[in-house]
Amino acid sequence: MTTPFGSYELTRFPEDPRDRLRAWDAADEYLLRHLDSGTGEHGPVDLAGAGQITILGDRWGALTTALAAYRPTQITDSYLSRAGTAANLDRAGIGTAKSTVRLLTTQDPPPERIDVLLVRVPKSLALLEDQLYRLAPHVHAGTVVVGTGMVKEIHTSTLNLFERILGPTRTSLAEKKARLIFCTPGAATATRGEDPWPVTYKLDQDAGSGAGLTAVNHAGIFCADRLDVGTRFFLQSIPTNTDGAWVVDLGCGNGIVGTAVAVADPRAEIVFTDESYQAVASAKATFRANVHRERERADFLVGDGVAMLDPGSIDLILCNPPFHSHQATTDATALRMFAQSRKVLRPRGELWVVANRHMGYHTHLRRLFGNSEVVASEPKFVVLRAVKEDRPRPARPM
Repeated sequence: MTTPFGSYELTRFPEDPRDRLRAWDAADEYLLRHLDSGTGEHGPVDLAGAGQITILGDRWGALTTALAAYRPTQITDSYLSRAGTAANLDRAGIGTAKSTVRLLTTQDPPPERIDVLLVRVPKSLALLEDQLYRLAPHVHAGTVVVGTGMVKEIHTSTLNLFERILGPTRTSLAEKKARLIFCTPGAATATRGEDPWPVTYKLDQDAGSGAGLTAVNHAGIFCADRLDVGTRFFLQSIPTNTDGAWVVDLGCGNGIVGTAVAVADPRAEIVFTDESYQAVASAKATFRANVHRERERADFLVGDGVAMLDPGSIDLILCNPPFHSHQATTDATALRMFAQSRKVLRPRGELWVVANRHMGYHTHLRRLFGNSEVVASEPKFVVLRAVKEDRPRPARPM
């Protein structure tokens, strides 16, 4: 990536030489050009004398790496984005150990005072709303606020959020299908209201093993204000009589799947894991709203799938894998989850997956596990079960 602040070699995380998706796009480039030279009536930003710079929602560290000399603070909801930023900083010879950059999560307290706020517009409007509410008390009338995103990511509702929570908002002309957002803080406090997140709701009687449970959703969780149809279908089929097994709710979201197992089998040990800090916070709140025990038999982990778990340590993995990486449609994350799952499952351990039928995951599971069974199906969704074989399968002949 070539910018006014230098040229950088950037990759997504985890690195995959087969991945053709870039770690930056035209929206990142547009914002960096603006900061250096200004756009129209909005002149360049004196970053050297600006004070505290906060970067919200940087995808893979493109903005943070380019602006590292100005000691910015990055705030992200994504473990993978955070790890990708750290890797790209190291590759650029900067590194977080030199204290030039602070990497915070959406669950961390934000900087006390923010003088420049740069916002990479997220896919989730709810996450943007929640984060603007969290940051609003820390900006001031002199704070420079600039957002960026591709044209397809910026809607009237996006601009209305900036306007209502921070202050008067306008947009730039589009360049290479990217657009900037300019916001002047200080005039929105009368109409700001209060942050509506997290949201709590009770599952109805059609939610299978989740019927009657309470779900707590922080902003940014898929289908955050109600139970999504894929999970509802999954809850009709998941095994709940686990006989005290070690169970992983992989890509846990609000944790309702793992919580349903915990309620049905108090002896089960549940591990909730997701790459979203908001998701793991939701799962912890959902579990505690439904499970009342002297000793909580659950762990809540933010990370890359189940890569942090010991090989051969898990009996059952339940997974509703994502098929998007920000705006890009991809099965790379799901396939990585499946491969990781096979490593951490015990012999005869099981992976259960719910997915859109058109993703064709049965083929990948059969190739990886040597088997794949359809447990339940409907026109849109399918529940698949794969069992780890007792003995390693022989390698395919070359």
